This record gives sequence, C-alpha cells and structure tokens, in this order.
Amino acid sequence: MCLKKSYLIFFLFFTFFACKKENKTSFSNITISTEKNDLVEVNIPKANGDENISKKINSTIKELIISALHIGNPDDVASKSIEESIDAFNKEYTDFVTDFPDTVPEWEAQIDGEVMFQSPEIISLAFTSYKFTGGAHGNLLISLLNFNAQTGNLIENSELFNDIESFKTLANTYFDKAIEDKNTLFEPTKFQLPENMGYGEEGVVLLYNTYEIAPYSTGLIEFVIPFEDAKPFLVFNSL
Repeated sequence: MCLKKSYLIFFLFFTFFACKKENKTSFSNITISTEKNDLVEVNIPKANGDENISKKINSTIKELIISALHIGNPDDVASKSIEESIDAFNKEYTDFVTDFPDTVPEWEAQIDGEVMFQSPEIISLAFTSYKFTGGAHGNLLISLLNFNAQTGNLIENSELFNDIESFKTLANTYFDKAIEDKNTLFEPTKFQLPENMGYGEEGVVLLYNTYEIAPYSTGLIEFVIPFEDAKPFLVFNSL
C-alpha cells in the first residue's frame, strides 16, 4: 500500500510540473496593416501556446493598440479590431485634409512592442506608441503591461508588491539618484510611483512618461531597481 501511495505522489508531482511546463507562453512578432493604410505602422508581439492564456494576453494587447490609435474622446472608441482602428486613423486624416487642405502636415502613427521579461510566474511587455496629428510635436507614450504567466490575467501595479509603501520608500532612493535637477519636476518634493512599472532583465523598471511628473522638455524618466534590492517586496518571482 505504501509503495502504491509513493507511486501516486510521484505521478501527481510529475503531472503538476508537466502541465506547468505545457502552459509556457511563447511570442511571435507580427506586423498589422490594411489595404487602405498609408500612415500607420504596428509591430507587436503575439502570444502563442495555451489558448486561454494567450487569448487573454492578446485581447489586452488589442485593447491597448486600439486605444493608442483612437483620435478624440477616449470614451468614444468604436473600433472592434486593430485593423478597424488603422483604417479609422487614415480616414480621420483624409477628412481633416479635406477641411484644411493647406495647413495639415501628414499624420503618422507607429506602435512597437516587445517582451521585456518572462518567467514561469510573470510576463512583462513594453509598447512604444508615437502619434503625430499636427502641432509642434508628436506624442510619445510607453506602456508597460504585466501578466500572470499561469493565467494570462493582467496584473495591476498594486498587485506586483506585497508591501507597496515599503517599495515606494525604496524606489524613492533610486529616483533621487536618477534625477539630477528636481526643479524640473512639477512637484519637486512629492514622490509618487509611476503609472508604468514592470520586470526587466536587470530588475524592476519604473518609467514616467512625458508630462507625468515633468514638462515635455524633460522627456521620459526611467530607472531600474535591481532584483536583489526589490525582492523582499515582490509578489512574483523573477527567476
């Protein structure tokens, strides 16, 4: 009886890790365009592997791209696919040129994505979106998305840490080292975690987009907290 029980434990142990290995998500790079497209370039990673996991990840990516290409009120997004959004962006430009034929430079939009980090527990993706629709300069935005590698669910920033206030204290010390002149900030004496955080190869990446804490001239602000320092506060293993 004991021998049979040992075999059963071994079988369950082996099955658990075999299933976990089968759930590994891989990514392929894809380019999306349409026949009517002259202005938009989209190069993004596509999740492959377990259908439920990859479907959730790809759906979140799709929503991000659709939102990035939308012109106008963000609450009025009507596109159901990236292709629809690409055509809608081109049509917005065509309509604008019809109304203002002598004053409009050519619009453009480019979105590139990459896998920043991947472990059995967490997947971090980065998306760089540049959109120019006239004016003095275009709009550059970087978005970091974190996914539970076992479920495909999007991880909110607050769910990355077991003690976010302690992590914030740690991050503040690295922030101070990264900022040469705090007078360039909107609120020099007030530290806040950025909207975009994720895992990178060297540690936890913290990124502030343009206008988030400083004027456009300051540009992006980015720094990394090594895993060895951040580890006590991380919910997801970096190995």
